[in-house]
Amino acid sequence: MSSFSSPHGRRFGLALAATVVAALVASLAASAALGPILTDPFTNPDSQHKTVVEPDTFSAGSTIVAVAQMGQFTDEGASGIGFATTTNNAVSWTSGVLPAITRYQNPAGPYDRATDASIAFDARHNVWIAASLGLRVPGPRGAAVIASRSTNGGLAWAPPVTIAAATGSSQNFEKPWIVCDDTATSPFYGSCYAAFDDHGNGNAFKAAYSRDGGLTWTLSSTPNLGVIGVQPLALPNGKVIVIFDNPSETAIGVITSGNGGVSYGGTVTITSITAAVDPGNIRSSPLPSAEIDGGGKVYVAWQDCRFRTGCTSNDIVYVTSSNGTTWSVVQRVPIDSVTSTVDHLTPGMGADKSSSTVSSHIAVTYYYFPNVSCTIATCQLDVGFISSSNGGTTWSAATQLAGPMSTPWLPCTNTGYMFGDYISTSFGSDGLAHPVIVVAHAPTGPSCSTGIPTYDVALYG
Repeated sequence: MSSFSSPHGRRFGLALAATVVAALVASLAASAALGPILTDPFTNPDSQHKTVVEPDTFSAGSTIVAVAQMGQFTDEGASGIGFATTTNNAVSWTSGVLPAITRYQNPAGPYDRATDASIAFDARHNVWIAASLGLRVPGPRGAAVIASRSTNGGLAWAPPVTIAAATGSSQNFEKPWIVCDDTATSPFYGSCYAAFDDHGNGNAFKAAYSRDGGLTWTLSSTPNLGVIGVQPLALPNGKVIVIFDNPSETAIGVITSGNGGVSYGGTVTITSITAAVDPGNIRSSPLPSAEIDGGGKVYVAWQDCRFRTGCTSNDIVYVTSSNGTTWSVVQRVPIDSVTSTVDHLTPGMGADKSSSTVSSHIAVTYYYFPNVSCTIATCQLDVGFISSSNGGTTWSAATQLAGPMSTPWLPCTNTGYMFGDYISTSFGSDGLAHPVIVVAHAPTGPSCSTGIPTYDVALYG
């Protein structure tokens, strides 16, 4: 276990100082003094190292926990899952590796690789729960959705328990996501919900629930529904909604449970998706990012080109709902003009759980290419941030948090250069949004096509 302390941000220089000023002007702006909070400690020779990708975060008071995968393999998965925890609204962080998941750890875990980490807090049982996916090779195949638990504020973790284990040769789980019902007046207060899909069987929707702080899990009854990129949320009245893309990623939908996750039904299509192909051979897709504010209003964001003539590049767009059933029209986050050359991708939507629906504090962290007409050799990737103090009626000016980065600085996979299929933003008790992002610097050594470079890719927050 290691510890990172502020001040951060030494590597961003004057550009980031300007971001800090802008952040102070906008009351909801990000904690802009970003610095490394998690680095890859693994050394196994068969994966790419000094690589940390695909973070998720969750906040409870002044504690924010981030989880991400470390030591990325080219075909799929990573050497292990790391965590970074702050108990003082990102002033300092403690980091480490979730124990006993993969064979690369000591003590070794039962899985060959791990991937797709997400994080939740169960207020009733005072436990942090990190869901992830244990992989088997050859394949690689999603063998089990697992849960690592911390009962001391996210600083130390127990070996994982099984949420769901794949059976038979066809089952291949992917992209688990977890949430807990933290509303004390909810009839299902203290219940936690995991959702995922079975890629080996038509991306079939799967779910499970726990009533004891993630110690034991029961599979839910689910309809025959194909999904990808599931994002469960617990509404204040105890209703569970799961946002998802259809398997072809051409529409966003929602499925609900009114009985504490025992069964799901009532599928609704929220809207179609129109997404442009991002440049630079970046691995990306229009997966949703869903959050809920203190008043129970739901925000769902994704990348979409519908507001651009000719679908030339993607904006960040979003919809809202107060009940998970009826939804607003699709709205565009006004980061820049619809005639700009910018391509926006992979939003991490954040909503302040202490803010009301009338004055909802929301924020979006996202990656972007300033000029969509670029190649692998010329594309420059940046990280941006924008916020609203009134639920999206008006927005702050967009600010740059990191970059520029060349896409070959990122780990290479069979589906493109990767910083993650999703990112995350969480609000602390200080009222500020705290993005956690993947930042890359130039690697040394061979290119990805001729060998394994020495990467410099870490998690910043």
